Amino acid sequence: MSGLLVADGERPREGGADRPITEVAVGVLIDPQGRFLLTTRPPGKVYAGYWEFPGGKLEAGESVEQALRRELQEEIGVTIGQAHPWQEQLVDYPHALVRLNFCKVYDWSGELQMHEGQAFAWQTLPVTVEPVLPGTLPVLDWLQQEADQAAASARG
Repeated sequence: MSGLLVADGERPREGGADRPITEVAVGVLIDPQGRFLLTTRPPGKVYAGYWEFPGGKLEAGESVEQALRRELQEEIGVTIGQAHPWQEQLVDYPHALVRLNFCKVYDWSGELQMHEGQAFAWQTLPVTVEPVLPGTLPVLDWLQQEADQAAASARG
């Protein structure tokens, strides 16, 4: 797991220093061409319009994979195959302290349907959409590191 990422550090933290950690399951959907799916935060939510990887909060008793399966069905209308646990990132947002549990997903069925009025875009690096949610930035770095490692391995 990476260290703590502080988003908008100049803004006060709701709930103070002892606030609980909110667990969030996040899907990094990667298509056969190597593109990944980004969606916007829905209208009316904190950071509305910012681009992020889709997902949502774990409910009581849910595993990360169960939450991701439920959230992606509710939010974007797809049923995922296996979720591959990948990275975690603790993010201190002004409104909440969240642990983002990122899973790569290569297999899903159903057509994308933005049930919450959000936009979506299939992206490659560097991304062409903005603004990007602070908690999404480390993922873009990790994807770039993987691409760089793969390129170095291919060169021998």
